[in-house]
Amino acid sequence: MELRLQGIVVIVGNYGSGKSEVAVNLAIHHRLLGMTVGIADLDLVNPYFRSREAAIQLVELGIDVVLPPQPYRQSELPVLSPAVAGLVRQPGELAILDVGGDNVGAMVLAALGESFTGRSRQVLQVVNPLRPATATRAGCLKIRQEIEASARLAVTGWAGNANLIDETTPREIDDGYAFMKALSDESGLPLAFITVAEDLLPRVDPRSCDCPILRILRQLVPPWKKARKI
Repeated sequence: MELRLQGIVVIVGNYGSGKSEVAVNLAIHHRLLGMTVGIADLDLVNPYFRSREAAIQLVELGIDVVLPPQPYRQSELPVLSPAVAGLVRQPGELAILDVGGDNVGAMVLAALGESFTGRSRQVLQVVNPLRPATATRAGCLKIRQEIEASARLAVTGWAGNANLIDETTPREIDDGYAFMKALSDESGLPLAFITVAEDLLPRVDPRSCDCPILRILRQLVPPWKKARKI
């Protein structure tokens, strides 16, 4: 089942969900399909593991990367580049917005409200069921409500990102999918895709789930590790 998104795709989620890694890999995946892709780093809260850390690799692939102004890229100041609104107004084939964690990070979307007017978009909440805050469906739905209230945008779908980083096994992927399917059924929102790290893909049967799978090549890593080659 092919994963192919179009238009404006907003990626939200709680801290530790892995949403920035998902956003970066979504951009890579669609660029490798031959699509024109833009990604904007809107994480103005958390100074760690932001999509801007993969900017060089993304630009080399021909992906349009929108970042905060140069003097503020390593700061935690809430500086929103005017180019973000431009990307929303002219998204091309795919424009990905990587939003900061929880409801605090999602507040930036309210500032872009006028730019979204009259434009269709998908707002996907990334969930790692192996994190404490999202280990239950009630926890996921609570975070969804808080994000929607701050962003003034409705979440339109889910993205499952079950992982324990290097300790992940096919069991976590299978259990994570079952969790996300139940969450999708309870909420009435579609499951857009789940993620699987490249190393695990040969051990996961794609026929075991009825949604696309996004291959993850880890790009946002600690200083002592190297990003995976694209």
